[in-house]
Amino acid sequence: MQRFTDKVIMVTGAGSGIGKAGALRLAAEGGSVFCVDLNQQALEATVAAIVEAGGEATAQVCDVSDEASVQATVKACIDRYGSLYALVNMAGILRFDDTGELQTADWQKIININLTGTMFLCRAVLPHLVATQGSIVNAASTAALSGLPCGLAYSASKGGVLAMTRSIAVEYAKRGVRANCVCPGDINTGMTDGIHFPKTMDFDLMPRIMSLSGAKAPEVVAGVIAMLVSEDGVHITGEDIRVDGGTLS
Repeated sequence: MQRFTDKVIMVTGAGSGIGKAGALRLAAEGGSVFCVDLNQQALEATVAAIVEAGGEATAQVCDVSDEASVQATVKACIDRYGSLYALVNMAGILRFDDTGELQTADWQKIININLTGTMFLCRAVLPHLVATQGSIVNAASTAALSGLPCGLAYSASKGGVLAMTRSIAVEYAKRGVRANCVCPGDINTGMTDGIHFPKTMDFDLMPRIMSLSGAKAPEVVAGVIAMLVSEDGVHITGEDIRVDGGTLS
């Protein structure tokens, strides 16, 4: 299936996890993928895998929380390919803190990357997506829909992404641009590798964020992203699609 032939798609967080799986999937379906990440080594590995499989991809190091870096990244994409059909915003970070002990700097870092960074990218690409009648897929989370213990900052950032995405969907619907969220839950992305849990963490609450069928690989989310970006999702906008194995059901 080649749903993205002659289409340029920017994927942030493309160095690992859902971003990498999404980039590989979109390239496998014929898309020219502009891969964005802060980790240059991981980013180049993703691009190499795409090229080795016969696909087209370009690497661009970017700090999504830095406005100038985002603007330079979008310019580089347009300079390289001449147009942009879709933005897949998967860059993000996670940490756990006792809410009463959450440091302002840690709160701000998560908000800057997960929420403000997503806004920077959306804002910068919208004129190009209007021109191509394209779409946006943002990374929200089950944490945007239900309480996450010791995850105040992360939940707030993802709730903000969800609300922002719906606003874009409504504002730009008549201009031909769609905007949706995926809300992953219990996906093996490596995001929690080596993560610190506060001493007050109540692990009896953890089943609230675990799927009924066990954790799955990032590729299951990549398939949903591909559907939303493609013409198969032409009548879907302002939606949040849970990919969580029934966690919140």
